[in-house]
Amino acid sequence: MTPGTDDTPKPGPNRRGVYLLPNLFTTAALFGGFYSIISALNGRFIDSSIAIFFAGVMDGLDGRVARWTHTVTEFGKEYDSLSDVVAFGLAPAIVMYRWAFVPDLHESAIVARFGWLAAFFYAVTAALRLARFNTHAPLLDKRYFQGLPSPAAAGLVASFVWLLESWPHGSWIMIPAWIVLVATGALMVSQFRYYSFKDFNLAGRIRYTSAVAIPIFLIVIALSPAKVLFVCLLAYAVSGPLFSLWRWRHRRRKAGVAP
Repeated sequence: MTPGTDDTPKPGPNRRGVYLLPNLFTTAALFGGFYSIISALNGRFIDSSIAIFFAGVMDGLDGRVARWTHTVTEFGKEYDSLSDVVAFGLAPAIVMYRWAFVPDLHESAIVARFGWLAAFFYAVTAALRLARFNTHAPLLDKRYFQGLPSPAAAGLVASFVWLLESWPHGSWIMIPAWIVLVATGALMVSQFRYYSFKDFNLAGRIRYTSAVAIPIFLIVIALSPAKVLFVCLLAYAVSGPLFSLWRWRHRRRKAGVAP
């Protein structure tokens, strides 16, 4: 169940007890977020970034498992929302703050203060993104997300840390880190629409060329996971504003207004 990605199924009848299987995946996602925070506090930033991606995979599976096994409950929906706040709100914010701003507290306290404010802004916008989904999901077009999904935002932050952790960097890293936190936070609460890929049927037939492309894409990720994931997630984050700009220009053209 994925509130931040408009992927939460409608809850079924209210029954006593909880279903084990889907909530195991939700607990695994929560564990990934918690482990990411612990790893960042211990200075293991690559581990913390990978843990966020692990949480994203688990979060993407729990809703599908609940639907496939007909075990959707209101409890699962609420539990998933709380898990997402930790895994995709608090964890990326703490990881980025600990990685980019804490080492230079003694050199530039003012800049570091802007750093934790940016981290808090990201955490708040992630929570707002999830709360907005929980209240507006039935009214939205299922083909699109309203605002950048929180797992994608968390993945962008995590891949940024993962990519630059192995590079030599100094206090200059605080500027792009601040931009990434604020930009992803703003996109989460924006009105930009993002393609949801919900019309992609996992159980349906695909072309042979598509079947060949899947392992090739996995091989490319394996060769340089940090670079490939960062580029893909950055492109997805930018696609929302670009799609809105294209729709605006298309409407003006249909209305006969010169660009």
